Amino acid sequence: MTGAWEWSYEGYEPDEERLREALCTLGNGYFATRGAASETSTGGPHYPGTYMAGCYDRLISTVQGRKVENADLVNLPNWLPLRYRIRPVGADPGPWLSPDHQHLKEHRQTLDLRRGTLNRRTVYEDGAGRHLDVEQCSLVHMGTPHLAALRTAFTADGWTGSIEVEAAIDGDIRNTGVPRYRDLSNRHLTGWSTGTGQDGVVWLRCRTVESDIGFALASRTVATSGGPGRHPERSARHYRPRQTPRQVFQTLVLPVDAERDAVVDKTVALYTSRDRAIGSPLRAAVAGVRTAPDFAELLASHCRAWAGLWDRARIEVPGEAGRILRLHLFHVLQTLSPHTAELDVGVPARGLHGEAYRGHVFWDELFVLRFLSLHFPEVSRGLLDYRYRRLPAACRAAQQAGRAGAMFPWQSADDGREETQELHLNPRSGRWLPDRSRLQHHVGSAVAYNVWQYCQATADTDYLHSKGAEMLLQIARFWASGAEWDASLARYRIRGVVGPDEYHDAYPGAGSAGIDDNAYTNVTAAWVLARATELYRDLPEPRRRTLLERSGLDPAELERWEDISRRLYVPYHRGVISQFAGYGELDELDWAAYRKRYGDIRRLDRILEAEGDTVNRYQASKQADVLMLGYLFSPGELGGLFQRLGHVLDDETWRATVDHYLARTSHGSTLSSLVHAWVLARVHREEAWTYCEEALTGDVVDIQGGTTAEGIHLGAMAGTLDFVQRGMTGLETRDDALWLSPAPLPQLSKFGVRIRFRGLGDVDLGIRARRLRIAVPHSHHPAVRLVLGGHTHVIAPGTERWLDLPTGRRSDRRHGKGRQG
Repeated sequence: MTGAWEWSYEGYEPDEERLREALCTLGNGYFATRGAASETSTGGPHYPGTYMAGCYDRLISTVQGRKVENADLVNLPNWLPLRYRIRPVGADPGPWLSPDHQHLKEHRQTLDLRRGTLNRRTVYEDGAGRHLDVEQCSLVHMGTPHLAALRTAFTADGWTGSIEVEAAIDGDIRNTGVPRYRDLSNRHLTGWSTGTGQDGVVWLRCRTVESDIGFALASRTVATSGGPGRHPERSARHYRPRQTPRQVFQTLVLPVDAERDAVVDKTVALYTSRDRAIGSPLRAAVAGVRTAPDFAELLASHCRAWAGLWDRARIEVPGEAGRILRLHLFHVLQTLSPHTAELDVGVPARGLHGEAYRGHVFWDELFVLRFLSLHFPEVSRGLLDYRYRRLPAACRAAQQAGRAGAMFPWQSADDGREETQELHLNPRSGRWLPDRSRLQHHVGSAVAYNVWQYCQATADTDYLHSKGAEMLLQIARFWASGAEWDASLARYRIRGVVGPDEYHDAYPGAGSAGIDDNAYTNVTAAWVLARATELYRDLPEPRRRTLLERSGLDPAELERWEDISRRLYVPYHRGVISQFAGYGELDELDWAAYRKRYGDIRRLDRILEAEGDTVNRYQASKQADVLMLGYLFSPGELGGLFQRLGHVLDDETWRATVDHYLARTSHGSTLSSLVHAWVLARVHREEAWTYCEEALTGDVVDIQGGTTAEGIHLGAMAGTLDFVQRGMTGLETRDDALWLSPAPLPQLSKFGVRIRFRGLGDVDLGIRARRLRIAVPHSHHPAVRLVLGGHTHVIAPGTERWLDLPTGRRSDRRHGKGRQG
């Protein structure tokens, strides 16, 4: 039976192999390697891949006679290869073995979440009855981010002879992990060279084609053999390494019999020309692998590093939900670990687990940083710095679009330019179509929101008053420059955008792209303008002068910001908030008919386009759009925002709005079920668990049919963790206090989380039997203020308290009665 800290697969299923490879990826925030078997190579059911955080390369392809430029997260040289075959005494060598070979008898792989290792046991039997038992343990070192290691143990049963092992580093690699990209340019590596050392160390170096990043990998392979109670002996015959310009191989032969097994340890070091304090990547890689400890010591230090991470990000949920949440946390930490804080990288939407979305950075950090900031604030700050370093590029983009301020790109990669492709392929119709998703300017509001929430959680006023303020002010400036006054409405309007829904990128029959007054875009823009105005007024005078000089901001602009933040247009229809102006005039879709005809209609846009229709004609959403407002803001804060805009958002209106879009959303994004679970937990609790379950299992069962194999959905994984941390507790960090408004689901009525709040160390929160437990560690910091059910509690350092949960929702937590923006 699979343990609470394990993720296991019994048997070998080629059709599921790429999904398993993605879910069994090992990484440390610096680089990650998909969980492919070392005996396999690219092709068929397998896709080995190694990806380094922030390593992109740009190539030009021809699509329908047009030159198209794409930046991709580069698939690096493959360090995994280690294949083997039986060499019986007096017989010819057998075939090279792998799970795909007909000699396979047993296969099991287990991802050990606690230790951060991938373990395999494979048993082969040939036609002569000879059995070979192979056990393998691999790791990507969480303590020393440049190292990875692979231990393979061989046991013979019913025969005597040798095992021939070939270990390699393969640099002949392309980016071919996503079928719909395969006709595009995909060779990102060039300039290969290989070499060997007298001590058995082999190496390969190369660089990327356009970004000119240099890479070096060095490998050390050590073999021993022995038996129970016997001292291992180094008895392998090593053959002279052979090399080609793009590959380097080591071959060794190890004696085995019923009393003597064989073990091969392969240790690898990976460095790049972007690493600090090295003379050269090659010199660093060779030195790194030569001085690396043996496998047992590497494993021990790796496990200690993981233990520290699990302690800092503790989450305790019983049952299967808890096991899946550990898997999600495991992959979040492999993509964004403390090592990430030192790198110039953003949040890759599909982790470091595959090539979907080309490894680009979207708005998914919105779902990730709220979790990270309460556990690893240094990582959140590093990810915000990624955006800050690209603020000049965002300002140039705004200027080129005739706007002021900063226009952050919908898709970002290395230098901050807009990476969204101008064409995308509909696999259902085979047609290349215009891609207008770059009009999702609400990504700027997400950046501002992340800055604000990070500073609220950490009390990092130094960041807020410097880099944070500069980003908020420039994003506010962008929104103000795009707001047009409409005298007929006596309101400001923002036109020509695409909202989070993504389906609606134009009005039916319109000659121009975009829709007007997307409610999510306008409300979040109003929030940014209000926060930026407030922040500017609160800045110390020296900081204010510095920002004015850097940005060229005229203080008179703030008066207009204040006005816009109170008079942006929010459309309504039939008593509910409209997704955008004119949404209520669109046709209704016959949802039942389409579900009957197609079954899975998550990608309704592709279905309709293949039929010669367009989703722009219908009241149909890919994912949560208006309801995203209920994800970002507590009921009280959202009510305050609408009140500031001159609207009353009461419970009846919000419930009607939720019901309206719940019936008209296809959930074509893994983020959609997460947001719906979050919102429904406080509106229709009895329906929330269905969406929560879907969010939990989205990648585990590959609910979208093939997408997880191309990379996990990092935002959805982090979002499920935050669903427990903030969604179930109603946790807000503001006004120097923890504000809680718990709404646990019956299926998640018992749980615990550990957070770091404003430098106070680890604060434990738990809910059980309608009671809340809070424990504050010993420290020299002041006591923690906790607001629960309208009452303030002061929890002294070194103490814990049990508090009864409120029996009903207080009016100050209801829509329209909360803290105003």
